[in-house]
Amino acid sequence: MGKLDGRTAVITGGASGIGLASARRFAAEGATVVLWDLNAESLALAAKEVENDGGTAHVVEVDVSRRDSVEAAAARTAELAGAVTVLMNNAGILDDYAPILETDEDLWDRIIGVNLTGVYRVTRALLPAMLDAGGGTIVNTCSIAGLVAGGGGTAYTSSKHGVLGLTRQLAFDYGQQGIRVNCICPGAVETGMTKELFAAGEAAVMDSVNSVPAGRYAQPEELANLALFLASEDSSFSHGAAFVADGGWTIR
Repeated sequence: MGKLDGRTAVITGGASGIGLASARRFAAEGATVVLWDLNAESLALAAKEVENDGGTAHVVEVDVSRRDSVEAAAARTAELAGAVTVLMNNAGILDDYAPILETDEDLWDRIIGVNLTGVYRVTRALLPAMLDAGGGTIVNTCSIAGLVAGGGGTAYTSSKHGVLGLTRQLAFDYGQQGIRVNCICPGAVETGMTKELFAAGEAAVMDSVNSVPAGRYAQPEELANLALFLASEDSSFSHGAAFVADGGWTIR
């Protein structure tokens, strides 16, 4: 018996990085996964990876920063896989450590629109069906930038602090209706989104990575293991919690 047998899991940003690693992990534990992402070609390749592992995957092209796109994606997901009982809000973008004087309104709106408003929109679109199904679990990908300064720039840090607050409020509002909501707070993770930043030797990132107790980046699979724990009944008494997986970054 898998830990997610019979469950349908939506994973935003599911075509790569932590999202794809989590999709493979969830599918291995019996979930039908529905990958939400922007790029159709990347989605097709990601679904093939899940299926090659023996899992079941569907794909939905979506822009989480747009309400109409999210609503259409929710409707399409219901057609493909029925009621969603696991949601992983993982889609996110970086701001390259831009301080406020280098953060114009377009950058601010783009980062907040994906990282925070996207979580709000996706959750609002899927939560009613989760409630109708009798409950479910929500895992939000936050960041150490949701806990401390220095894990991103002005917009990114603000967006991730917002994700942490949203996680806690959702848990408070819906916990007694069968919805568990928690978040993971990674440090530096080696994904497609971060590889260019790491390869360029961005000083703030490299200094931090080299000085953490782990002495390395995280791999997406390590975060996927934590996501599975939070999505499954292994974490049945966890509500509104921030689970830090940063290699010791925030204890320095």
